[in-house]
Amino acid sequence: MSQQIVRQLLQGRYQIVQSLGAGVFGQTYVAEDTKDVDYPERPRYVVKQLKINNYQSNSYFDYLRLRFLTETETLKHLGKHDQIPELITCFEENEQFYLVQEYISGQPLSVELKKNQKRRSKWSTKEAMTFLEDALGILEFVHSQGFIHCDIKPENLIRRTSDGKLVLIDFGSIQPIDFSTDSELPISQIPVTSLGYIPPEQFLGQTQPNSDIYALGMIALQGLTGLAPLQLKIDPANNDIPWNCGDTEIDEYLAVFISQMIRYNYQERFQSASEALWVFKHITWKHRAAASVTATSPIAVKKTVEDKKTKLDPLLAGMRWGITINSLVVSLGVYSLATNSQTYSETATLSDAITEYQSGNLEKAISLAKSIPSYSNVYPEAQDTIAEWQKQWHADTENYLVAEQALDEGNLSDAMSAVPQIPYTSYWRSKREQLIEKTQTNIEAKTRTLLNQAYASAEHKDFSAALEYLRQIPSESSAGAIVKQKLAEYNQKRQIRAEYFLHSAYRKALINDFASAIKFIEKIPEDTDVYPQAKIKIKEYQEKQQIREKLQEMVTLKRVSFVKQPTRFSQIDSDTKTAYFLSPDYPQEANILT
Repeated sequence: MSQQIVRQLLQGRYQIVQSLGAGVFGQTYVAEDTKDVDYPERPRYVVKQLKINNYQSNSYFDYLRLRFLTETETLKHLGKHDQIPELITCFEENEQFYLVQEYISGQPLSVELKKNQKRRSKWSTKEAMTFLEDALGILEFVHSQGFIHCDIKPENLIRRTSDGKLVLIDFGSIQPIDFSTDSELPISQIPVTSLGYIPPEQFLGQTQPNSDIYALGMIALQGLTGLAPLQLKIDPANNDIPWNCGDTEIDEYLAVFISQMIRYNYQERFQSASEALWVFKHITWKHRAAASVTATSPIAVKKTVEDKKTKLDPLLAGMRWGITINSLVVSLGVYSLATNSQTYSETATLSDAITEYQSGNLEKAISLAKSIPSYSNVYPEAQDTIAEWQKQWHADTENYLVAEQALDEGNLSDAMSAVPQIPYTSYWRSKREQLIEKTQTNIEAKTRTLLNQAYASAEHKDFSAALEYLRQIPSESSAGAIVKQKLAEYNQKRQIRAEYFLHSAYRKALINDFASAIKFIEKIPEDTDVYPQAKIKIKEYQEKQQIREKLQEMVTLKRVSFVKQPTRFSQIDSDTKTAYFLSPDYPQEANILT
C-alpha cells in the first residue's frame, strides 16, 4: 500500500487503513470516516481510486474520467438494491478520481472456492441452487436497469457476514445493454482473475446480457467440480465444455440448467436473467407444487407419483435433448455422440424428432425416432425417448386440463399450483403462458372485488367481515403488501372495538341492565383477546338476568295478590318498599319494583 495515500486524509475525512486489491483501472482500499461522530467506532467504507499516471495522455485521462462518471451514475441507480453496495460519495482530488461506497463485511466467493479446493470439497446440489437463485436475482435487477456487468467472477461476489447473501461489487467494466462496438476487448485490459469467466463474444466486442449468465454458470461449475474455468477442457468439435462431477451426486435438472448457461454460442444460452430465473423456478416449483396439489387434485396426485418413477420429465424434454444433440455431456454422463458420419446422421434424425415433439407434433416425432435402425448407437436412446414421449404427452395433457378446469371453475389457487406441472417445451410454453396470464388477470379481478368488499365492511365497522374478505385474496396477488397492511390494521381495530363492547357491557351491568350488557358481549368475536373474559361475563350476566326476571315476575304477581288479598303480607315497609310474605312459595323478602 502506498505510504503517501495512507498518510493523507482523502477529502479531509477518509483515512485509508487497508488495501483490498488492484485491478486494471484502479486500486481499492478500506477507509475509516474520521469525521463521523455518531458511532463509537469509526464507520468503514470502500474507497476506489482510478489509476492515473503522469505519462498518460490527455485523451486517456478524459477516457478515465468518462469511465469514472459512468460508474458513478450507474452506482447511484444500482445501489438501491440490497445486494449491491450503496454509493456514498465521489470526488476528484489531486487529479485522482475516487469513489466511496458502502463497506460490505464478508468474504469474497473466491476465498470460499479456494478453501473448498484445498479441502477437496465441492458444492452440493442445494448449495449450487442457492447460489444460482441468489446471484440470478441480482443479475435480473442489473439487467432490468439497462446494464451488463461484464466482469462477474468469484472476486466480485461477496458473501455477506450478516445473512450469508451474495453482494455484487465492482461495476467498473459495466456497459449499457444496447452497447455496440466493432472493437475487440484487448487481452491486456482483462484481469487474470477474469479469464475463464468471460465468454467468447465479449472478446469480440459483442457483449450480450447473457454474457453475465455465462460467467455465473462457470462459477457454479467451479463450485460443483472443484476445477477453475481454465482447468476445464473444451470440446474442439463445438467449443462447448463437457463436464461431470465425478463421484459427486448432482441433480440432473441442475446439470442441464448450468450446461445451457455456459453454451459457447450465446444464442443457445438463456437469453436473459429473467428467462433463466423463470426456468430455474420451474425446477424448484416441481417439488413445492406437488405438495400443494396433492390435497386437491387426484390427477395431480397420480402425476406426482409417476414423476418419481420417471427418468425424464417435461423440463428435460424441453432442455436436455437440445443440449444432448450438441454433444454436451451432462452430470450423469449418459449421453455422448459417436464421431462417425452414420451416427451423426442418426443423431440428426433424433434431433429432428425432438424438434417435432417440442413443437407439438407427437405423431411425426415418434415416426422419425422409429426410423432410426436397431444397429445404431442412437437406437436405445431413441426407443427410450419414444416410450417417454408417449407417457409424458398423456400426463402433460392431463396437467393442462387440470389447470384449465381449475381456472374455469374459479379455483385460482389450484390453477396456480397446476400450471408449473405443464412442461417448458415450445408447444406447451405458449399454452401455459396463456393460462398464467388468464389466471393472473382473474386473480387481480378477484383481488379488486375482495378489497372493495373489505373496505366497505370496514367503513361499517364490521372488521371481522373485512378480515374474512382479505383472507380470501389469493397469495399470488400483486396486492400482497396492501393485504398484509390491512390485515394488521383491521385486526387491531377489531381488538379495540371488542374492548369497547366489553367495557360497555360492564357499564350496563353496573346499573343492573343485564340484557343490554349481554347484547354488547354477543358482538365480541371469538378470536379476539378479550373473548375469554367476555365468555365468563356473559354467563354471569345471563344468570343475573334470569334472577332479575324471576323477581320481576314474583313482584308483579304479589302486587296483584296484595290488592285482592292484602292479608297475605305480614308486613309492608313503605319507606324501603319491602314486603314480607306469609306464603312459603316465595322468598321471605323481595324488593317491590315500581
